[in-house]
Amino acid sequence: MSQIDVILKEKVENLGAEADVIKVRRGYALNFLIPTGKAFEATKGNLKHIEALKKSRAIREADELESANKLANRLNKQRLKFELATGQGGKAFGSVTTKDIQNSLAETDRQFRDIDRKQIVLKKPIKKTGDFDVDINIHPDVTATLKIKVSATVTDQKNEDEQ
Repeated sequence: MSQIDVILKEKVENLGAEADVIKVRRGYALNFLIPTGKAFEATKGNLKHIEALKKSRAIREADELESANKLANRLNKQRLKFELATGQGGKAFGSVTTKDIQNSLAETDRQFRDIDRKQIVLKKPIKKTGDFDVDINIHPDVTATLKIKVSATVTDQKNEDEQ
């Protein structure tokens, strides 16, 4: 299998960011990366363009980091409240999951709609009442801590079963 060196012009998922010189299969480079303008072949002449690409990469990464820090500051101030239905013994019916947290954040503020539930670090769903700190990975270098309060609403199972 022949491989070819290419220089990425933009960030490509699972490959790298602009100005990275990477080895890919020849067909992938010639049929996808180069025709779509995501990369160009790594020749001596093209290697001179790397400095301009590195500058644009630095600017983009700085902007991403700045916006991630702003979002983290807003998330650190945010407080979410959830209610869990509990029975007489205090046993919870249901739980608070990453999907619930994502939906609640999206309803709270338009800027939080871009947060994916995979960014929310929750080892297992919350099934207890109380106060919890949930980490949210916004950027590889930026993590925010979200405060969550889970309270209980008591449901009477006997009355519901009789009806």
